[in-house]
Amino acid sequence: MPAVPSCILDPIRDQFLVLLPVREDRHPWGCHNPRISDRVVFDRLVQVLVFGCGYERVADHLCSATTLRRRRDEWIAAGVMETRRLLVLACYDRMIGLELDKLSADGCIAKAPSGGECAGKSPVDRAEQGIKRSQLTDGYGIPLVTEPAPANTRDHMLLPATLDQFADLEASLGPPPDHPRLSLDAGYDYSMVHLGLKARGIIGRIAPRGAKTPSQTGGRWVVERTNSWMNNFGKLRRCTERRRDPIKFFIALASAIIIVRCLLRRAWTLYRWDTRPRSLSIR
Repeated sequence: MPAVPSCILDPIRDQFLVLLPVREDRHPWGCHNPRISDRVVFDRLVQVLVFGCGYERVADHLCSATTLRRRRDEWIAAGVMETRRLLVLACYDRMIGLELDKLSADGCIAKAPSGGECAGKSPVDRAEQGIKRSQLTDGYGIPLVTEPAPANTRDHMLLPATLDQFADLEASLGPPPDHPRLSLDAGYDYSMVHLGLKARGIIGRIAPRGAKTPSQTGGRWVVERTNSWMNNFGKLRRCTERRRDPIKFFIALASAIIIVRCLLRRAWTLYRWDTRPRSLSIR
């Protein structure tokens, strides 16, 4: 059984392979070992993301763990995965439409037992090493920005960097709507957050500190659901990468899978195509 259904994985993989730069064979004699197919390596990296296992666990006689790490670093240097994520976002916006006038943000803490650049003492896990993802979504829960940071970083300290990346999406998605609403929980109820949102022209809907406010208030539940979607991937639920670039690589891959899954589910009732799934239940 594949790690991701073929109706989701195939379009992501095919478009990703098209974006890869052309590689020149510079060996003077042409007698080196044949290069492992990019398709094989991509499928193995998807298994690493979904199952959260080590590279040695998915390696076999067709592809070694060293090849997986080396090819991953090549793709990170080329920035192909981030380009693929932006293309998926643009496709979703064109076919379904992103609800950019209603935003939601929150932080999510996961384990990081190996430490690394994005790891810190977790305040909810007896000071064990952990990682925090600052998540920004649209009104439906589509992941727009995911910023990794140490687990002991406060949510409101990560919000400016998260919103800066959201502003950079204008090149791919077009100009954002005027005065969007941003739903936040009580962890963002600070004066610096209120002033920062006002300077950006964003209407903040922040739950007051000390008051019991359910997550349904202000539409904050969608980002909680997106955090749950992200935690379904073993590599993000228990991050064993030590460097920041591989973490962002797997976050971009997970975001692309989530967006394509949501696109298929919502397009199922709006469009008809030859490879349309028989059922709406796409896992």
